[in-house]
Amino acid sequence: MWTPLWNLCDRWLFGPLSLGTNPLALLFRVLRYPYAILRDLSRGQVNLRAMGLVYTTMLALIPLLAFSFAILKVFGAASDLEPVLYEFFRPLGHSATDLTSRVMQFVNSVSGGIVGSVGFALLLWTLIGTVQKVEDSFNFLWRVEQPRSFTRRIAEYVALLIAGPLLLVAFLGAAHATLTSESLQVLASEPAVDGIRRTLLKLSPYAMVAALFTALYAFIPNTRVRWLPALTGGLAAGILWAAVGKVFTAMVIATTRLTIVYAGFAVIVAALLWTYLGWLILLIGAQFAFYLQNPNYLRLGLLELHLSGEEAEELSLKIMYLVGKAHTDGSRRWRIQGLSTKLGLPGIAVAQIVRALEGAGIVSVSDSDELLPARDIGHIALRDVLRVARTQSSGHLLPRALSMPAVDRLTKNLRESWQLSCGERSVRDLVEETS
Repeated sequence: MWTPLWNLCDRWLFGPLSLGTNPLALLFRVLRYPYAILRDLSRGQVNLRAMGLVYTTMLALIPLLAFSFAILKVFGAASDLEPVLYEFFRPLGHSATDLTSRVMQFVNSVSGGIVGSVGFALLLWTLIGTVQKVEDSFNFLWRVEQPRSFTRRIAEYVALLIAGPLLLVAFLGAAHATLTSESLQVLASEPAVDGIRRTLLKLSPYAMVAALFTALYAFIPNTRVRWLPALTGGLAAGILWAAVGKVFTAMVIATTRLTIVYAGFAVIVAALLWTYLGWLILLIGAQFAFYLQNPNYLRLGLLELHLSGEEAEELSLKIMYLVGKAHTDGSRRWRIQGLSTKLGLPGIAVAQIVRALEGAGIVSVSDSDELLPARDIGHIALRDVLRVARTQSSGHLLPRALSMPAVDRLTKNLRESWQLSCGERSVRDLVEETS
């Protein structure tokens, strides 16, 4: 139903009108970001990830709080966990205080009962599995195919689970100390300064959420995330969190139908719904950060990329031309991200061809991810480059070989034709060819 609309938006936002430096073209290029996010949401994959994380949250909420309570208890800051939990439940309206109190009582009893023995290890193992599911969702949005290794996962997740609560409490403590300092109290006698202080107090929970989102976007995906996209995504998700939270609170307070239908389970239903919205907002921010860092994916979105044979051949030749020219000129060597930007293609398309060329011994990848010819470019035949593009496996089983003389002759003639066109030319001949 939505396909014609998305196709129409695609033609407008990525068509000729979006090129150039005029205001309309700039507006179209800005609108690509909300369009891409809404289009991805309509396809359902992000929503399903958010739903799965709701289930994970229900299983891991008490272990996470109990583990955080145990860590903070060592430093005498266990009581600082309650306001953080309240901020999460705040959009539930009047039920937030009661729900926070009940969860804290349960967490306190769990912490005193089993944490510190074998139960501590079980809680830690549950939390590591939870963070892994979050990483899987982030890696999906960031098109990361290789997750962290088992040893890295254990080391980094444990460090995150220990440092996270401490940094969060330290952030809250520093903010509270600043806003309640004697010097600021003296200045607060001025109406203007007092107004600023009150505004900062109201904005501090949202600043905390934005900072938390930024940290997650920067460290959770198993790839290098630049700080500016992570910060922008965190701020956007924080603003969206605040806006949706206000609307959700108003809905919970205004409607009585939820209580009538679900009776005593209304609070649980509202908590599940808000948890889903929270994860959805977090994933939307991650998607936004990804598109800011990788704008070449805006048009492709979450679809799988399948290059045609002609596209794979052309891309292989262009990659070898750029890599060979950089090697000949002694200029800066190419990386996959740089080639992606230069060619205006998603990085996954370039990476797919580079992997095939590397497997054929035509290019090599250095420790710093720079691309180099695997041997002298005068000894890399163009027909070998094309053969790599033409013989990439789709991963599907081929049908049974069946002799058809007419088809076999045509296939043979086509093969001889492209090999004849390449002749004995090498990548060096292609690089040195004058336009």
